[in-house]
Amino acid sequence: MIVGSGSDTAYFSREAIEKAREPKELFVVDGATHVSLYDQDAHVTPAVTRLTDFFGKHLAA
Repeated sequence: MIVGSGSDTAYFSREAIEKAREPKELFVVDGATHVSLYDQDAHVTPAVTRLTDFFGKHLAA
């Protein structure tokens, strides 16, 4: 799960990740808001990189 550190709704992500089964990971993008995770390259790029790494590790080929 990915959330921005400046997101007003970040607590939803923290609650959801607590209830999720493994494998799970909460990645907080420093300085990002909910909206900036959609279109600001400085926030989108690390999020996509983290997703790619996570799914590459946990999805069977």
